[in-house]
Amino acid sequence: MESYLLNLWREQKLVLIAVALAVLALGSCLIVVDETEQAVIVRLGEPNRVVNRFRPNADFGQTGAGIVWRIPFLEQVVRIDKRVLDVDLERQQVTSADQRRLEVDAYARFRVIDPVKMYETAGTVDRVAEQLQPILNSVLRQELGKRTFASLLTAERGQAMRNIRTGLDKEAREYGAQVIDVRIKRADLPDGAPLESAFTRIATARQQEAATIRAGGQKNAQIIRATAEAQAAKTYAEAFNKDPQFYDFYRAMRSYDTTFSQKGSSTSIVLSPDNEYLKQFRGK
Repeated sequence: MESYLLNLWREQKLVLIAVALAVLALGSCLIVVDETEQAVIVRLGEPNRVVNRFRPNADFGQTGAGIVWRIPFLEQVVRIDKRVLDVDLERQQVTSADQRRLEVDAYARFRVIDPVKMYETAGTVDRVAEQLQPILNSVLRQELGKRTFASLLTAERGQAMRNIRTGLDKEAREYGAQVIDVRIKRADLPDGAPLESAFTRIATARQQEAATIRAGGQKNAQIIRATAEAQAAKTYAEAFNKDPQFYDFYRAMRSYDTTFSQKGSSTSIVLSPDNEYLKQFRGK
């Protein structure tokens, strides 16, 4: 077997070398582009075409990924991540509109939507993230500086995040990227006296709010009680005007019930039969 291979090599040496070179040339002409990446084909330093470009709502497997051709030595392949990427902002202090220092920890999520522009302006995805980080820092400071600390604990925080995302996205478009979302992971007061003072102010504000609510409830209760008593007096007056004798009889019966039906009482009441108080017992 070894002798056969040696003879074959001696007889077909040039052919075998040519086949090997052809295989190597063919292999250098083919590249594989994964579904998770975009490929910019650069010819002599200039972007020539894009493989597997990001397209919104494109079906998986229908974006152009797979095996593609290139011209060896003349064309270079620059691979760019197609997935959603993160930019983390280092924890920093931001001053709110009410002059409170906040410890803010935020991040942004972005993707490359124009790989040619990204290649021309930044070169790599990591470079884009480095460029977006100080921009996120600046936009975050500007937006949070317009708002109070208390507003960041309410639904107004969502509007602040949308404004930050819009401002950062405008800058990211210059690098061929799109900012999808911006979130604040934490926004705390610094430890120490500022934090304790803030807690004291918050507790005082809540106590004042509770006192205001109680005062409003008492006021409403008084109004309701006065309205009910006025309505009752009106009803009594209307009943008296319709039948004064029945009204006297009814009031006398209520008085008798209160006076004589005291359970457990040892008090004795002595009245003469002709007492005016007992006139309703005598009848007409």
